[in-house]
Amino acid sequence: MSLGPDNLSSCHSATNAGTMRAGIVEPAPTVSSVEAAAPPTIHVLAIDDDPSVRQMIADYLGDNDIRVTAIASGRGIADVMARHTIDLIVLDLKLPGEDGMHIARELRAESNVPIIMLTGRKDEADRVMGLELGADDYLTKPFSPRELLARIRALLRRSRAQESIADGLARIRAYRFAGWELNVRLRRLRSPQGQIVATTNSEFNLLVAFLAAPQRVLSREQLLELSRLHNDEVYDRSVDVQVGRLRKKIEPKGTEAQLIRTERGAGYVFTAAVETVR
Repeated sequence: MSLGPDNLSSCHSATNAGTMRAGIVEPAPTVSSVEAAAPPTIHVLAIDDDPSVRQMIADYLGDNDIRVTAIASGRGIADVMARHTIDLIVLDLKLPGEDGMHIARELRAESNVPIIMLTGRKDEADRVMGLELGADDYLTKPFSPRELLARIRALLRRSRAQESIADGLARIRAYRFAGWELNVRLRRLRSPQGQIVATTNSEFNLLVAFLAAPQRVLSREQLLELSRLHNDEVYDRSVDVQVGRLRKKIEPKGTEAQLIRTERGAGYVFTAAVETVR
């Protein structure tokens, strides 16, 4: 990553230079064995030029047993990630003198670490572009630390669900259903007529979620978690939109939905028998 080293901005001062506390990473290089015995299990990297925002994030997440490294610019990201295992990144897109989109693009190119963007309320174009570049969620400023915590927990749940699915998919070569074949490794969908049907990343992930659990009702929340579709106040119908797009590609034209059935008030069911090719 081309983001060069920068000094870490500590959000608190410790009475002992070598102390590590929940929610804060002090700059001292060593931690006593007693203090290191039970560290927080989640480590968040927050990048924001506003010291009060960094302080708020570190305070609130620290009070909820989340370890935080807070820095003022993107130039310190590579150094932090080289020295620590980061579970999630909170990134302000409006860093003075830096291109937040470029930072997000570089992060996604080199890592699958979940990213929550911080944007202004009127910056819809930035939010859309950030999501297209691979960010997983966003918050508009000013935001409540309680909502940030909830989104961090939800995003990490989805990320871990994806890791479990990825482990399973590593042992699967393809799925076959109703004459269709989805080659998982090549991410290629072939129609019963032998034609390759292009799918977006979201459509592919959604189809995989359905094929991994045929004849089962999957709620919108489950589909959000399994397919990593964006879930927030603006995009809360994203599952319905993506299901509609997927139906147009795999359902016979001019017919009612046959492969993906809507269960009113419950979610969706993939109705076809599915063969797994390992």
